[in-house]
Amino acid sequence: MYYRIGEIDLLQSRVDEAIRWLERARSANTEYSFIHAFLAAAYGLNGEPERAAAELAEARRLQGQGSYSSIALLRKGFFGVSKNHALFEATFFAGLRKAGMPEE
Repeated sequence: MYYRIGEIDLLQSRVDEAIRWLERARSANTEYSFIHAFLAAAYGLNGEPERAAAELAEARRLQGQGSYSSIALLRKGFFGVSKNHALFEATFFAGLRKAGMPEE
């Protein structure tokens, strides 16, 4: 549940709170790539590019085979209502860009 709380905080632009919960989630579940990806986005939005890049690298390592390689590929796999798309664009994808993820 730590991850879900962190995800919601991130999508609501409560970055400091998101980092706190996502770090707890990472400690409890070190092998889940999506936790590292969300933490990368949160660190990116928080102005911590080195930490963001390290978390993104870990998400890629865990998921393998080109995962988390571009924003465009992540968008293809995105599901949900259109209202959520704007939240993801403003937070998750914006943070991943700051972590070094290319658009294409």
